[in-house]
Amino acid sequence: MRGAIERDEAATIHIDLRPDMSAPQVEQRLERRDPKQSLANALRKTLHLTKLEMALLREFQPDGPPRESAALAALIKDVAVPVCGVAGLDRAISTAGGVRLDQLDETLMLKSLPGLFFAGEMLDFDAPTGGYLLQAAFATGFAAGRGAARFVGLAA
Repeated sequence: MRGAIERDEAATIHIDLRPDMSAPQVEQRLERRDPKQSLANALRKTLHLTKLEMALLREFQPDGPPRESAALAALIKDVAVPVCGVAGLDRAISTAGGVRLDQLDETLMLKSLPGLFFAGEMLDFDAPTGGYLLQAAFATGFAAGRGAARFVGLAA
């Protein structure tokens, strides 16, 4: 990311708001929405989008998110977020907002999607940058790696 910004003065992050669903599945759910509902309500009820996810859909669309199901599904599967710079190391901090620990098993695997493991800043915790954050990243990375190896049968 940093290299792309240095080279091109900008970069783009692509976010899939429903990685557990295919675009046709998202579109199919959107087709079933109640036309009397607001778009926000329909997205909340049909796809369980959070307020933050809905804000992302609106943020980079000058005319708002598309109303047509196929175009809206395509956007939900690929929200393009422009990045024009990075903050210095003195601003770096790990902030809350990752995957909640109660959604994971003891191997750091997501209970609702077996085979998907989380570690480090992907987890929901606050910590200043430095040794504690690095230790948390290394320890949870090790634990998730061990859990993934067990999951695929490479370790006992």
